[in-house]
Amino acid sequence: MYLIITCVSSFWCLDKSSYKAGCILYFLSRDKAQLSRSTDTEMGLQVLLYWPNIIGYVRIGLVFAAWASCETPAVFVPLYSTHIALDGVDGWVARRLGQTSRFGAWLDVVVDNLGRGLLWSLLFQWGWLVSALEWCVFVCNHNARGDHWKNSFITSPPFIQAVMANGFRTPLGTWVVSGLHGLPLWLYGCRWGLLTHWLGLPLWIQALGTVLLAAGRLLALSVEIWCVWTHIKYLTDDEPEEKNN
Repeated sequence: MYLIITCVSSFWCLDKSSYKAGCILYFLSRDKAQLSRSTDTEMGLQVLLYWPNIIGYVRIGLVFAAWASCETPAVFVPLYSTHIALDGVDGWVARRLGQTSRFGAWLDVVVDNLGRGLLWSLLFQWGWLVSALEWCVFVCNHNARGDHWKNSFITSPPFIQAVMANGFRTPLGTWVVSGLHGLPLWLYGCRWGLLTHWLGLPLWIQALGTVLLAAGRLLALSVEIWCVWTHIKYLTDDEPEEKNN
């Protein structure tokens, strides 16, 4: 009888010890998982404070400051020109500091579209159409291609590849980007007579500049139309498979 009681007591103590050990392991693993999630959240939030993203926030401030001073060219032009110039700085800073991120790639295009949409809307009543197209292209590219959208045109026609080659850092790509960013600002200068009074450019040079920048913008338009069309094909090609499943 004594032997039976001893065995039962031993098993009970063993089960009690195992239970305590299991509880300790459970709480340790839970705390570790919570700490991991907290660390991941903190690391994710740190992306918001990357230097290239801070430059993006500054560019947003410049856009709204330019909008508030649109009737004062002496203020508007420096603000908006700085906004454009910083578009090339943020990417360089990101690569230099190793601070590239999906959020940064998204923010860069958002700020670009915000600035150009503002200026096109100020210039013409139909300017919102240009802005609407650019936002549509933004949705198409980032929905299907993500933050690597600039490098995802391998299967596109040769002309599209030539425009997008090396992230627009080619003569053709520079021409397209100049049309995107430069044409609305150039037209603003024409409307307010800045090209004549500030720069002293003869009318034929102003006309030539308008033609060249407009041609660059039309090249960009061809790429935009192709992006929208490929996204439509992407959506419609998947439709039958989803229904069958």
